[in-house]
Amino acid sequence: MDSLSLLLNVKQAQRKGKSPIFKAHIRTRKGAVKLRPLDYAEKHGYIRGVIKDIIHDPGRGAPVAKIQFLNAYRYQRDNELLLCTEGMYTGQFIYCGKKATLTVGNVLPLTAVPEGTIVCNVEAKRGDRGAFARASGAFAVVVTHDEDKGTTRLRLPSGGKKTVPSNVRAQIGIVAGGGRTDKPLLKAGRAYHKYAVKRNCWPKIRGVAKNPVEHPHGGGNHQHIGMPSTVAKDRPAGRKVGLIGARRTGRLRGVKKTGQDKD
Repeated sequence: MDSLSLLLNVKQAQRKGKSPIFKAHIRTRKGAVKLRPLDYAEKHGYIRGVIKDIIHDPGRGAPVAKIQFLNAYRYQRDNELLLCTEGMYTGQFIYCGKKATLTVGNVLPLTAVPEGTIVCNVEAKRGDRGAFARASGAFAVVVTHDEDKGTTRLRLPSGGKKTVPSNVRAQIGIVAGGGRTDKPLLKAGRAYHKYAVKRNCWPKIRGVAKNPVEHPHGGGNHQHIGMPSTVAKDRPAGRKVGLIGARRTGRLRGVKKTGQDKD
């Protein structure tokens, strides 16, 4: 085979395989921030821990409390990372369990929490160690208990309502670090460092500012989309840009109704 035919037979390799750009930047993270693993002590009584330190977790807006518990089964101490609630301090005792007192920072099942209580780091299923209201300044409110069904209704930080089993655990209080977004970033350097410890999601280039080869909205003599901005959920990956599966578009006008529904 001569050199010309070899040259014509060269095919460009397909771009495929996983890429590192979507991975979270976890090198400096302090560890998984979760409630204690559910054990006999928490199910039937309580266990006491002491806050050894309050630390910053890179990429997380809320501070994290390093809490030390005595292991009930062997001669050792267990260190757990829990979300810091407003009012926590180093040296404070934290109680986890069914018979713990209703104090800020303690971990209780929702059956032991009266209606109207402000909670955070709530589990979705019993023993999953925390799922809802975990961001800085976030909290959920216990709305009602349904003792017949064994469920509890919560109002989440989004304003939506959620029904969870009544035996799931939650921390009492508001997650610390609230008001973090009130201060403007002001300059690109601060935004760069904010997102550098999170993941590769900044800066975001608008689709209309790109070329047609790079984005469905690219190209044209003026920056315009040139097609509906809404797109169906089942479109192929390259075309699925814009308002995906939109139920409605446009400005949200009027007052958001949260606590005015019937249940």
